[in-house]
Amino acid sequence: MTQLTPSRGLRKTERTTLFSDGVFAIVITILVLELRVPPHEAGQLLQALLHQWASLLGYVVSFIYIGIAWLNHEAVFARVRYVDLRLQWINLGILLTTALLPFPTGVLAEALGEGNLADQQVAVALYALTACLMSAAWLPIFGYLRDHPELVDEATPPAYFHLQRMRPWTGIGLYLFGAVVGAFYPVIGLLLFMVMVLYHACTSEGRQTA
Repeated sequence: MTQLTPSRGLRKTERTTLFSDGVFAIVITILVLELRVPPHEAGQLLQALLHQWASLLGYVVSFIYIGIAWLNHEAVFARVRYVDLRLQWINLGILLTTALLPFPTGVLAEALGEGNLADQQVAVALYALTACLMSAAWLPIFGYLRDHPELVDEATPPAYFHLQRMRPWTGIGLYLFGAVVGAFYPVIGLLLFMVMVLYHACTSEGRQTA
């Protein structure tokens, strides 16, 4: 049962992590709602399904991206013993930006499926800017946990959270670059998204101190 520390208003992390897990699960579920049986004439189902390749690609990439965000979130809160009101608001900011991702995913899938270059440029830039916001939302949590060791497991040094700030800064920089490049060359922008997904996957347990 959640316990309250009266002197500081601190709570155990269980309810915060359970709520966060639920949000991640709902966002992933919303992604799959973009996949529908396409209208088709008799005997043309395969062709109609193949025409939905962009929706399938967008679903897979965004599913992996949100899954990695959940792994990152789990790794951070595994080192947190207590949450206070400010940390909860910071966490809500992370969840807010994560919940935005299904919208640019749908926009990108439709633009890729239609094949219009101008729409693809806008869609790639929109996706990159959303991903940039997602990265930026992680910045406050690492600084806050570094400066409030009373919230953190005693085995985790403050230097650990200071080191993690490089990860969202890397995401912000590359996603902004991807937005600019994608506004002219959508395919290159998409490749940059793949690179960032791989980077976040490889560092989902956090960058390790020496």
